[in-house]
Amino acid sequence: MSWFAALRDTARTGLTLDRALTDPKRAVRGAVAVALVLFPTLALGGPQLATSAAMGAFIAGTATFQRSFRPRPTLAVAAGIGLGTSTFLGYLAAGVPGLFPVLLAVWAFGAGLAWSIGPTAGVVAANTLSVMLIVVQLPVSAPAALGHGLVCALGGAAQAIVITLWPIGSWTAQRAALADTYAELADYARRLRHDPTANVDPAPFMTARRAAALTPWQERHRPAELRGLRGIAERIRPTLAAIADPKVGAPEEGPERDRARAVLAAAAETMDALARAVRTGDPLRLPRSAPALTLATPVEGPQLQGAARRAARRLAGLLRKAADALERGDEDTISTPVVGVGGALHKPPLSRMLPVAARAVRRQLQPRSAVFQHAVRLTGVVTAAYLLARLAGFGHGYWAPMTAAMVMRPDFAQTYSRGVARLAGTMAGVAVSTLVVQFAHPGPWALAALAVVCIGGAYLTLRTGYALMTACVSSYVVFLLGLQAGNPLTTAVERVGLTLLGGSVALFTYALFPTWQTARLGERLAEWLAAAGRYTAAVLAAYENPGAPRGREVRSALLDSREARSELLQAMQRADAEPGRHASGLPGVSRRQLDRARAAVGHLGRVAVLLEAHLPAADADPVPGTAAFAEELRLATALAAAALLTGRPVDFGAVRGAQAALEERLADAPPSVQRDVVRASTRLLLQALKDLERALRGGGTATAQRAREDAR
Repeated sequence: MSWFAALRDTARTGLTLDRALTDPKRAVRGAVAVALVLFPTLALGGPQLATSAAMGAFIAGTATFQRSFRPRPTLAVAAGIGLGTSTFLGYLAAGVPGLFPVLLAVWAFGAGLAWSIGPTAGVVAANTLSVMLIVVQLPVSAPAALGHGLVCALGGAAQAIVITLWPIGSWTAQRAALADTYAELADYARRLRHDPTANVDPAPFMTARRAAALTPWQERHRPAELRGLRGIAERIRPTLAAIADPKVGAPEEGPERDRARAVLAAAAETMDALARAVRTGDPLRLPRSAPALTLATPVEGPQLQGAARRAARRLAGLLRKAADALERGDEDTISTPVVGVGGALHKPPLSRMLPVAARAVRRQLQPRSAVFQHAVRLTGVVTAAYLLARLAGFGHGYWAPMTAAMVMRPDFAQTYSRGVARLAGTMAGVAVSTLVVQFAHPGPWALAALAVVCIGGAYLTLRTGYALMTACVSSYVVFLLGLQAGNPLTTAVERVGLTLLGGSVALFTYALFPTWQTARLGERLAEWLAAAGRYTAAVLAAYENPGAPRGREVRSALLDSREARSELLQAMQRADAEPGRHASGLPGVSRRQLDRARAAVGHLGRVAVLLEAHLPAADADPVPGTAAFAEELRLATALAAAALLTGRPVDFGAVRGAQAALEERLADAPPSVQRDVVRASTRLLLQALKDLERALRGGGTATAQRAREDAR
């Protein structure tokens, strides 16, 4: 993709408004909370304290709109504390010559590292940086700094109180995450009817797992129909694959394949109904055309046989269990221990998350880390923009570093889409609001009311239409600072110029010192290969020792594989939006080869899913030789991942030898469904590894030359 096309697409993203992503009720609630802080503070403390209070309430409210499954009041309070701290330290540093730029640089570096904790932490940290830049421009004495910090924190407390007293869709996010999982399963079942080797999207499952981690308060108040359904969805996933796969499930052609397609279609319609019921909270209404809950009963026509029939009966039981859980909310129905699925997930309080956050930040303190590079880049851009504005003699020099702080993100697409949208939105917002102040001459109370209206607009467009949201925020800041003395027209001209300065510095710096996801694709693929090998090995080992407690090991390996695959898919999506011809990030490997290798690793993961669908019960007969083969596979995939990163040939000869030895032992083992599943699955596994070798073959001079051309 050329630079022009990349900039055009990212700019279009930032300027697009999607009404489906707006939430009017939440926007009104957030604006009301700001008003409850702004007007009393304006009456009792004057314009300066009112500005600090309103800024604190606004940013705290912004934190509650981020994608997080924690209670919203907790997020508001945490954001308020962070804002109060940044404001207090900023006021203290502003009174010491030369100290504020140092504090600004340190805070900017910390705000950049906050992305290692998560997007919510990164956004809130960037907002605290902006508030520090704005409010410290108001002249106050050093003892009053503490008061301004406390007033900022009060804004967060006000948001928390309003959210508690005016709950809106308390469990909407959790319902949506769980419903998306069942909707993805329904879509997966339909894809399997036409493509038996299709892969499931891991993102809904990962989101549902995060949504299922609850605080003690959430666990006590969770709706009954949300309990246990995620675990059932995890068990449905492999059974669908086991029915569709022609090597393990129904034959590729013939009456049994037609029956398998009918079963998958019925299951898809049933899971669509489950998703609707979970999302809306309405009673479950199963369609008459979806007899999926009676799949195990005899019907006329062809029947599934062997492993496919076993998987279909298990699928029917799981669907019945999910329907019963929704209709009755019966915990006993869904509390049966599940092999490979973890128990209750408890979300620790924010106070206990501090050591976890510190470890996450420490892991990113390395030069090759994308988060570390973002932190360094953010520090340099914000500090440079601040110093340039001061050297140019602008009276409102904080606007340039504030723009830079809000524009910068860890990846190219977000930075440039937000940069273009912010430049356009800021100029429009400043121009309109300044004209209002210049010609209407509103008083302090009218300015405060206009600020609250703008906040409502910003909250309404927070998740979409970044340009419009920026215009609302810019108008909000102009109206708040209009409470102070000054010429509005002169101020507007300065703000527009400083916005252009800060945004240009941010975009130019990212172009000079980028963090390309393309260069990290090879690392992401190697991580997924090693994780997929561990997952497959963990499932295989359970066949030789059915009575051993391996559920936790299998589950942990599955989560690692799912996380690694999701990171690769996200990196590829971001890489596609980057300018330049796409390379793979691996020595001697082109992007086309990497795509074929990704497909091969996907087939390896699918083999593990098929094996997981038929995990033996504790009293089942063991399948001899699988543990030794599993260990050989785990070691071979780990070595292959290392070879992938260093440019050495990938070879799975040892796995082929181990599979030949396993075949000999399986020939002497007594007949069973598990033995047949292992035999068919290991053959599929060897084919996947052979495809991976073939995809990465040819790393000689010609391939290296093509890779260098792609990198350019």
